[in-house]
Amino acid sequence: HVQLVESGGGSVQAGESLGLTCVVSRNTDRYCMAWFRQAPGKRSEGVAVIATDSKTAYADSVKDRFTISKDNAKNTLYLQMNALKPEDTATYYCAADSRAFLCGDWWLTYPDYTYTYRGQGTQVTVS
Repeated sequence: HVQLVESGGGSVQAGESLGLTCVVSRNTDRYCMAWFRQAPGKRSEGVAVIATDSKTAYADSVKDRFTISKDNAKNTLYLQMNALKPEDTATYYCAADSRAFLCGDWWLTYPDYTYTYRGQGTQVTVS
């Protein structure tokens, strides 16, 4: 069983930055890793993914503002969020799965429950 624990959430003003961290209990180099978010009353949406070869992809709503990265030596996934907007307010959580296609060209079509492992989430509030 793989455990994922997120941290780094908080409350910030619009335009500010925030960095999220997801510590994984297994080697991150063997998983497709993703960040999802869910705002109150809305469906969960994919934010970004990073494949085992470190290839990344982003949702249009966060492209050029958010950066996903990982440190395989530390088994840690990151999400750097810049120029935050009120519409970025949500619970953010990380997910992992060994199936590489989840990080492929159609990554946005796979909902969070497709991933085998998911964290509990961390709240981000932008006002």
